[in-house]
Formats: sequence, structure tokens, C-alpha cells
Amino acid sequence: MPINSQDQVNLLKDILNNHQTDCCGSVAECEQLERLVKSLMINADVNNNVKDVLQEIYSYSQHGVNSTDLDQHIESHQQQLSEWVTNIDQFS
Repeated sequence: MPINSQDQVNLLKDILNNHQTDCCGSVAECEQLERLVKSLMINADVNNNVKDVLQEIYSYSQHGVNSTDLDQHIESHQQQLSEWVTNIDQFS
């Protein structure tokens, strides 16, 4: 059973919050972010303002998957992680 867009947004925010709080993550989480973003980008119910943020998150997750030091990648994006969650909250 597929999850609805609000559940997808909540899961996206949970992963981003975990990355920010823990300063670490897994390739599987980055891959999950990619799948969530792809699904939300094609959803007409998602606010267009969120789609810009989603594009940034997608790029972050792609770089994370390909990073030789994922924890460093996450650590270097601490400010953006916080901003993305805040921006998503504003528009969702």
C-alpha cells in the first residue's frame, strides 16, 4: 500500500532531522531520500515552493550515495538540513 504525500513529507523530514541530529547516516537513507523526492516531485498536490527544496535535497542525497565519507558529507550540510526542514514545514 503506497503512502500518501503527507506521509512521504514526514518521512523525508524525519530522515533529514536524523542526519542533522546524529551527523551521520547511511547510503540506504540517501537512496530513500532520492525515492521520496522523486515521488513528491511528480505529485501535483505538492506546493511548487517545496519543489525547489526537493531538488536541493535530491542533489544532497545523490552526492551522499556517491560520497567516500558520508558522515563528512552530512556534517558539511548541517545548515542546509535545518533550512530544508524549516522550508518544508512552511509550505506543507
